[in-house]
Amino acid sequence: MRLLGFCGFFVISACDFALASTGEYPQYVGRDVCANCHSDQVAQWSNSHHDLAMQPASEETVLGDFDNASLTHFEKISLFYRKGASFMVRTEGPEGKIQDYQIKYTFGIEPLQQYLIEFPGGRLQALSLAWDTRLKEKGGQRWFHLYPGEQIPHTDELHWTRVSQNWNSMCAECHSTSLEKNYNPSDKAFDTTWSEIDVSCEACHGPGADHVAWAEQQPEAKAKDSTKGLVLQLDERRGINWTMNPTTGTAIRSEPRSGDREIQMCARCHARRSPISRQYAHGQPLMDHYLPRLLDEGMYYADGQINDEVYVYGSFIQSRMYQAGVTCGDCHEPHSLSLRVPGNGVCLQCHTAEKFDQTSHHHHKPDSTGGSCAECHMPPKTYMVVDPRHDHSMRIPRPDLSVKLGVPNACTKCHVEQSAEWAAEQVRTWYGKTPGGYQTYADALAGARSGKAASAKELIEVIRSSTAPDIARATALAELAPYLDPASIGVVVQSLEDSAPIVRAAALRTLESAPVKIRKTLAFNALNDPVRGVRIEAARILAPTRAGDLSSGERSLLDRELQEFVDAQQAMAERPEAQANLGNLYAALGKTEKAALAYRTAIELNPAFTPAYVNLADLYRSRGDEVEAEQVLRHAAGAMPGSADVQHALGLSLVRQKRTNEAVEALERAARFSPDNARYVYVYAVALNSTGKAKLAIMVLQGAHNRFPDNTDILSALAAFHRDTGNLDAARIYADKLRNISP
Repeated sequence: MRLLGFCGFFVISACDFALASTGEYPQYVGRDVCANCHSDQVAQWSNSHHDLAMQPASEETVLGDFDNASLTHFEKISLFYRKGASFMVRTEGPEGKIQDYQIKYTFGIEPLQQYLIEFPGGRLQALSLAWDTRLKEKGGQRWFHLYPGEQIPHTDELHWTRVSQNWNSMCAECHSTSLEKNYNPSDKAFDTTWSEIDVSCEACHGPGADHVAWAEQQPEAKAKDSTKGLVLQLDERRGINWTMNPTTGTAIRSEPRSGDREIQMCARCHARRSPISRQYAHGQPLMDHYLPRLLDEGMYYADGQINDEVYVYGSFIQSRMYQAGVTCGDCHEPHSLSLRVPGNGVCLQCHTAEKFDQTSHHHHKPDSTGGSCAECHMPPKTYMVVDPRHDHSMRIPRPDLSVKLGVPNACTKCHVEQSAEWAAEQVRTWYGKTPGGYQTYADALAGARSGKAASAKELIEVIRSSTAPDIARATALAELAPYLDPASIGVVVQSLEDSAPIVRAAALRTLESAPVKIRKTLAFNALNDPVRGVRIEAARILAPTRAGDLSSGERSLLDRELQEFVDAQQAMAERPEAQANLGNLYAALGKTEKAALAYRTAIELNPAFTPAYVNLADLYRSRGDEVEAEQVLRHAAGAMPGSADVQHALGLSLVRQKRTNEAVEALERAARFSPDNARYVYVYAVALNSTGKAKLAIMVLQGAHNRFPDNTDILSALAAFHRDTGNLDAARIYADKLRNISP
């Protein structure tokens, strides 16, 4: 069946199921069929956030004020009104002109509701103007812009009509059931379908046709099938008890958790991740279909606390609770989505009130914010203006790390008038020490982010740790890449055999820093890894391997996995990132025309996507066509005048063309646009020195050294430039600093 015009949804009824189940993969039957036997669960699910994840716009579903209400954002006025039975908005469209649009669907329910508008090519776009559904006394019942402090012109990638706000690509899979995106790259159009418009039973449990068939069998036949016809059995908590340890006041699981089926099923949507398959198959490993984001800078703070909108999975698998065997369903009722027990009660299921729900533990008044387990151990961060979400790493508050590294802490989130130093001293006074907590990798990740030369040793300690979470170990591996040398490569090789696929994949990414022959020697076996996300990473870094270095069998294996990498990118063919990935692959394979086409497709999909311009220019550089490379970068600079990456690449192109003065100007802009990028500042200073402006170069480098005291490139340049100007004392000072950091 096909969904026409996104005007409704289809459900396979019970009488259809026999035909529907004849394929290799079970078919979806719909919640009405499930309700025949599971009415209690369906009743709990009804009116939950999953039930109301997406709905056709109607009198019953639209919560916003469409009675000629208006909202002004940076002097642009949007009007919300009714036109007969339709809900309408008059707002800025893709060309910058004010137009009228009909609301087709509601999106979400609380604490805000968004609205979807239909565009040509089967696209649905999420309006950036949302309705605050909170009570009026809590600041709700109003229209607001999702980017209140930013002017978002129609050319901006965050404008509601652009690819980043496209429902088909960015939202649909996690708000509907059995969604098939059906993107056609040739005409850049979607023919998206779903079985149910919201997050229904089979979104989590998988297609139910075989389960219905099992249920209709005689008892003897049913007893022979332990799977019950389910593609995914969410039974990891069945028969499990938590026994309280009276000494620690913390419960212990009766049996270790043997797998992650439930957690990975939830992570499919509750994680920051990149899809690598066209269609999700329930019960398969998460990394067969998605690549989870690591604890990358900008996404997470150095200690692993949430920063950008990363959802829950990445923080939860950092927690001691995860290590102890806790699953999502231990805390959340999976059908209603409510907490198993409200307030502190959900934590007191496993932690005795006598020990933990006491002033002697939290040092705050009972029933105060400071006495809330979640507020202290899961401090929330607000996204989308009105939506506070709890950090699920469940960590001990560490204001001492705020003092040392500038990361946030739960204490000063409430005590905003106090300093981190004050909070750290309070903690030491209360407990007689600074508690270390479970997450102990902040120093290593912070050092790597700042370019600290000694970080390699700290990163290796995290990678080899038997207690560090896998996602932290994987992140440490990724951060090790700039430090890769004969002394550190051993830990990368060991990590290729790690039990965690997220660690194996990270080890492969780190090996990209090694010469191709070494990659081939160390990573080739990973092409046979049981997990797709690892195999395609191996294929990517092995793509430049010369044909003469491979046997016929090895060539066939690599070709197979390169095709799997291509298929993974085609799963997101409508995204510029996927097209840029394809361009990088084709460039590595020497297929320059295909690479250029992929880069230009990425630019067409998002004219503000910097990596595509930079990589396309580098492709022309590799062919010796510096004139064409410059033209690409000039075009990019016009489209993104504030891009440091573009200016840096342009400056290097001009250096190669021996147009030194123009190059210095571009490199200066790069350093000015991105002052926290040590490499850009260093290259600008080197360019200054090469034009005879040694004093200015030294001044620039000194400012950079103050910000990046452990950067070896900057120290080397300072020592050399001072030596060349005759200031030997200063040269020795910087040389000594360099020797101390990197003997």
